[in-house]
Amino acid sequence: MVKYLNQDEAINIDLELFNEYKFSVDQLMELAGLSCANAIYQCFPENKRVLVCCGPGNNGGDGLVCARHLKHYGYNPFIYYPKRTEKQLYQNLTHQCETLEMTVSSAPIDSGTLDDCYDLVVDALFGFSFKPPVRSDFVPILEAMKRTSKPICSIDIPSGWDVVHGRPEDGINPEMLVSLTAPKLCAKSFQGKHHFLGGRFVPFRPVSLMKAVRDQIQTFQEKRGISPDENNFLNLLAVVLQQSGNAMYAVFTMFMALLPVGNIIIHTMHFMLERLIDIMT
Repeated sequence: MVKYLNQDEAINIDLELFNEYKFSVDQLMELAGLSCANAIYQCFPENKRVLVCCGPGNNGGDGLVCARHLKHYGYNPFIYYPKRTEKQLYQNLTHQCETLEMTVSSAPIDSGTLDDCYDLVVDALFGFSFKPPVRSDFVPILEAMKRTSKPICSIDIPSGWDVVHGRPEDGINPEMLVSLTAPKLCAKSFQGKHHFLGGRFVPFRPVSLMKAVRDQIQTFQEKRGISPDENNFLNLLAVVLQQSGNAMYAVFTMFMALLPVGNIIIHTMHFMLERLIDIMT
């Protein structure tokens, strides 16, 4: 079953990647932008004239990285960047694109120009932190994207969509969506041809999963009045689950609800889990 993230969950996972796993922003952008370029290369190999629309935040940074990789893949990206930021990271990304002889412009683009001059639009305006309404700087390009007949590839969140509730009545209709980390709730509204999951940076055993396991164990202990031997067994079970991932966590949740605690079961399961850990490690 696909897990869709709400806005707070998406923000917390990013914070976890930064704080717990020590990823830097530029690392995550590079991986995200590369995954978007790879998806475009797979689905639109002949659409060489690409308009890359970048916003001022991290989603725009993903777009700048994507444009650089598309250039190396033989595309001809033109970067529309209506509101630049003074942060050094974004200045560096912009400079990298300009040194590859890509045009970076803030001049408005209407739907006629978009249809005449480009084969594909990369939508990297707003990410999962977006909250309506759309600022005036970005209204013209969003209106052009609503009217265009050319395919649109949205990075993580189709710009102008509500992150939780999805596409508004007059929202853009991307043909491709590249969700980063995990699909956000708005992706349930996506009806385009191509939906990819990008960003190969999520750990196999995220801290949030381990915390969920510990919380479940603590709740179970409090409800059942667990003895010391039983407590050791449950801690051992947690180790197995932390090494096994989400599938085992689902089994664990059912186990906690159904387990009839008895000494024979506890000691038998304890022995089996010790053997399992030996195999896994």
